[in-house]
Amino acid sequence: MKEELLLEEDKQKNKVVPYYTMTDDQVLKSLKSDHQGLTSEEVKARLSEFGLNALEEGERRTLVQKFFDQFKDFMIIVLLVAAVISGVIGEVSDAIIILLVVILNAMLGVFQEAKAEEAINALKKMASPTAHVLRDGHTVSINSEEIVPGDIVLLEAGDVVPADLRLLESNSIKIEESALTGESVPVNKDITVIGDEDADLGDRKNMAYSSTNVTYGRGSGVVTSTGMRTEVGKIANMLANTEEKKTPLQKNQDALGRWLTILILIIAVVIFGIGLLRDGDTVRMLLIAISIAVAAIPEGLPAITTIILALGTQKMASRNALVRKLPAVETLGGTEVICSDKTGTLTLNQMTVEKIVYDDQIHDADDAIDPKNHALNAMILANDSKLDQNNKLIGDPTETALVQFGIDHKIDVPALLKKWPRVGEIPFDSTRKMMSTVHQDPEGGFFIAVKGAPDALIDRCTQIEENGQVRELTAADHDRILSLNHEMATQALRVLALAYKTTDTKPTELESDAVENGLVFAGLVGMIDPERQEAADAIAVAKKAGIRTIMITGDHKATATAIAKRLGILQPNQIGGVLTGAELNKMSDAQLKKDVEKYSVYARVSPEHKVRIVEAWQSHDKVVSMTGDGVNDAPSLKAADIGVGMGITGTEVSKGASDMVLADDNFQTIVVAVEEGRRVFANIQKSVQYLLSANLGEVMTMFVATMFGWTILEPIHILWINLVTDVFPAVALGLEEAESDIMEHQPRGNTSNFLSNGVLPSILYQGFLEGGLTLFMYWYVTAIKDEPIPVAETMAFATLGLIQLAHAFNTKSVFKSIFSIKPFGNKQFNYAILLSGFMLLGVILIPGIKDFFEVETLNAVEWFEVTITAFAIIPIVEIIKLILRKTGVADHYEKAKAVDLTE
Repeated sequence: MKEELLLEEDKQKNKVVPYYTMTDDQVLKSLKSDHQGLTSEEVKARLSEFGLNALEEGERRTLVQKFFDQFKDFMIIVLLVAAVISGVIGEVSDAIIILLVVILNAMLGVFQEAKAEEAINALKKMASPTAHVLRDGHTVSINSEEIVPGDIVLLEAGDVVPADLRLLESNSIKIEESALTGESVPVNKDITVIGDEDADLGDRKNMAYSSTNVTYGRGSGVVTSTGMRTEVGKIANMLANTEEKKTPLQKNQDALGRWLTILILIIAVVIFGIGLLRDGDTVRMLLIAISIAVAAIPEGLPAITTIILALGTQKMASRNALVRKLPAVETLGGTEVICSDKTGTLTLNQMTVEKIVYDDQIHDADDAIDPKNHALNAMILANDSKLDQNNKLIGDPTETALVQFGIDHKIDVPALLKKWPRVGEIPFDSTRKMMSTVHQDPEGGFFIAVKGAPDALIDRCTQIEENGQVRELTAADHDRILSLNHEMATQALRVLALAYKTTDTKPTELESDAVENGLVFAGLVGMIDPERQEAADAIAVAKKAGIRTIMITGDHKATATAIAKRLGILQPNQIGGVLTGAELNKMSDAQLKKDVEKYSVYARVSPEHKVRIVEAWQSHDKVVSMTGDGVNDAPSLKAADIGVGMGITGTEVSKGASDMVLADDNFQTIVVAVEEGRRVFANIQKSVQYLLSANLGEVMTMFVATMFGWTILEPIHILWINLVTDVFPAVALGLEEAESDIMEHQPRGNTSNFLSNGVLPSILYQGFLEGGLTLFMYWYVTAIKDEPIPVAETMAFATLGLIQLAHAFNTKSVFKSIFSIKPFGNKQFNYAILLSGFMLLGVILIPGIKDFFEVETLNAVEWFEVTITAFAIIPIVEIIKLILRKTGVADHYEKAKAVDLTE
């Protein structure tokens, strides 16, 4: 009755049944199965009840839906209203241009979104297509989707586990689970009951999980969960239910759009009201008010932002950072915390020999090895690795590391194996923790090579090899070997012992008791999945940029701590700062959010833990990046402000859930991407500063002119200036190189926006300067020179347009002098200024066109006066910038230098 209740709870998903804590008989009884498998009738009933062993697909969005989703942005809505207004007042060309800008923006967004496959579809591709199961007492091969709870599945090396299983039989079976748990080496599985109900996923040695890979041995198990109820299914469910968050860029653009809309409406109403009171021409003042409203909206901003981001993605792609979603470029630039997976991201995901012990000494792997010592022979001979036709090692990562060590020390492995042919073996099993192979000695007799766990193997040794000589192994030797083993283990090395013996005759019984005794101890070998050196360098750069790196791994605490110290995430003598998944389970979300800043390393964690950690950091209003390559990383990659997947070792699931993929799997590329993201944001700020200061200049000109009753600009003048001087220079500003100290400042995080860091004050004073110089020109022509109104309008029109083009140079830096930042270094910017200048002045200089634009021909003196007045904006702004730098105002607005976290 109890077992039936457990099964019922499992069916209802109310509780995860801890099958790993139950005996074989209890598990089979709970699942209403037996060692002969299910009958065909039972399978049909369970398929009806549990459904196919497949992951559910999320609702697909069509291209049309994705296209219309792009119009939900507030700024886009404002632009659509602007297009309607432009059409109403008769400016059809302006309305068409605005609509084209909006449609182009939407098309680019859809294109980027459609470039990658959905994560859940990628998960489905990982599933095993076929499986061997017991049905009606016979072994049959079936489609893995037809597996049901209670099925008995047979496993062997090379298989993909088709569902979650409780193992019933284990013959030296090893399963590679790194994509699910983050553990870097295959796990030795057995059928021993686990006593701890709270055991982490990676510690459930008697379970095999869907989509993991059998690398060695064989076994069988009973299916406990299928489809969406497997561990991989839970990840798929988390992916489907993780809400997409708006990026800081999108939040900034929305906020700016709302702010501008309210301000523009107020200005338009005020100008209309004042003008109406002055001359009573309702139609004319309505046209002017609407023209100002349209001109004040930076209709090119979304498209300009999109283009700048797209150009940023091209530059990043050339440096191995492939962006899947455009806003990710800018978001990464604001990153304050990088939560990184360890295996394959910060480490090589490749077991490597780092230390070897012989002659009572620990030697580095790079040291020359004494050829008289038999440790090398033992590690290569007691080994099942193979060399394929391309001389690439295949097999268990631990064993391939041992063979690679021999190759690195000039051992001709194929020749050695040919010289010492294997004639017998005792495979590894988790009970005795060792394996042995028997080889024909070319000089007569037989050589038995043994490798295994030090604590188990040392007890089988009666002698020890030292300086090429064999002597009796003493109690002191025994203690010394265990001490050296402990010393290497504390460095998070995986330690194996190596031993051998020679016999005159081939053992008649290949059993442990007969063969694995009276051994000669040859040495110890310590292995680790080593850190990437470039990752350590990148973490150091990130620290100087004010970015904190957090390691999140499924590996053991000791291993994670050691790697974190070697990478610089933890200080060499640091105590604390490391939290395990078991400890995390005991913490409430509130407690984790409170204490999250205390920890830099999380070990033995599950996918749910990773999401909790990301969200805990986000609760502190931090911009969080998550890097990873496994299925277990996918939910946290999606939950983070920006997910960064690995292109080479990464699963399709992790790549599908990411905003950006590193083509070279190089953590250092993230630092390159951060710098590019900071450059992109700075350039967007330059474009915003340029656009809004120009628009403010136009609004101020019209507002003051209306107050004085001046006819200074016609609606067509405003719209043409707004059109030809906005787009090209603003886009070209997006191609500016990064300022030299861009990676020495604190990350802007969520607190910064387009108007931060002195941009808003600059927009205000520079906009007033533009308007003031234009008004001065009109006053000078009408009051001092007493020229006709049409001439004054033309000179004001030319002055305002040229002021904006000249002012574009000022916006290359908020506070620095343009002469210190290569004012003509950006060729595209230079061409944009020339093109805009030609389009602006062409309507005055080209006969026929000038009549359409209601402008007059100017003489040489008038052009000189216009040019001098327009270019005065540069020295005036330079003087103001100098004052701001000298008085310390610039330092107040600029971001403070980042705190060097290495100190």
